Amino acid sequence: MKGRWAAPLLATVLVGLTVAWSTGALGQFLANGPLPPVPVPPDNPQTDAKVRLGAQLYFDTRLSADNTISCATCHDPKTGWANHNPTDTGIRGQVGGRNSGTILDAAYMRVQFWDGRAASLEEQALGPIHNPIEMGETLDNVVRKLNAIPGYKTQFNTVFGTDVNTDGIARAIAAFERTVVSGLSPYDRWLAGEKTAMSSAAVRGLGLFNGKGHCSPCHSGPAFSDQGYHNIGVGMDQKNPDLGREAVTKDPRDHGRFKTPGLRNCALTGPYLHTGAEKTLADVIAYYDRGGIANQNLDLLMLPLRLTPREKTDLVAFLEALTGTQPNIMPPALPEAGAAQEGGSR
Repeated sequence: MKGRWAAPLLATVLVGLTVAWSTGALGQFLANGPLPPVPVPPDNPQTDAKVRLGAQLYFDTRLSADNTISCATCHDPKTGWANHNPTDTGIRGQVGGRNSGTILDAAYMRVQFWDGRAASLEEQALGPIHNPIEMGETLDNVVRKLNAIPGYKTQFNTVFGTDVNTDGIARAIAAFERTVVSGLSPYDRWLAGEKTAMSSAAVRGLGLFNGKGHCSPCHSGPAFSDQGYHNIGVGMDQKNPDLGREAVTKDPRDHGRFKTPGLRNCALTGPYLHTGAEKTLADVIAYYDRGGIANQNLDLLMLPLRLTPREKTDLVAFLEALTGTQPNIMPPALPEAGAAQEGGSR
């Protein structure tokens, strides 16, 4: 809704919410606005040719040691740019230990991976390639293979002025991933004044999200993530629980802490949590309602919520209302070995 009707309607909504919510909760609601423009690092500006190259690399299984695994294998556009397995299977049938987070809107996260070990999309792009369980290839071998494909060699020279190299691979894939962003969701449209964009259950769920559910302290901002790390108890009842952020920082206070995922489009990306243990959004809410799994580093906000069945359903309705329009991206044609290809303008 645009023009003279949007502002009065939003004002009416805000008046009602002010009565129902505390000042802090209302401020949090206003902070969770639409996604801003995608941040782009000055040393890796977006160009159409670079994005096209990055898309080809993203979908190309030749980046893996046995030519069977691509980035899209685990981060598939057909399944919310994630996949529906608890954890993923890499080369030679090896199974990883963590759920694959979505690439959709990952450009809005300051760091990448559940433990935050990659400081940028560029750094993230190379990680799975040389991970022995995922794609299992050395970066030197990837460069050698791609340089032997004339279409890639031509494009790298056009885009970067060099032959294929690891820096260019990282920059191209990251540039493509910065185009994998969602559009307006029902929540965004409702926030802009379209009163019927969200159901009454979703509106009630929004109130719970910012109130009794204690969701917003961690799931805040336009991406619905505080960009921090929290121990919510997942997997802490296992014999050898995942160290989480501690594996990166070596700080025992980070034991079992994992990055707060964004919640936009979460209805598309189950199963959930870093183990993929919870199949549905209702299961996730039930986990939080129980207060997580006790351990010495459990976040102080992890307490039993005592939600009613209707409140749980309303929270699910709100989370589903965070699903935005999806990017229209199809797997591109890939350069063939021994075949030259136009690279376009830089």
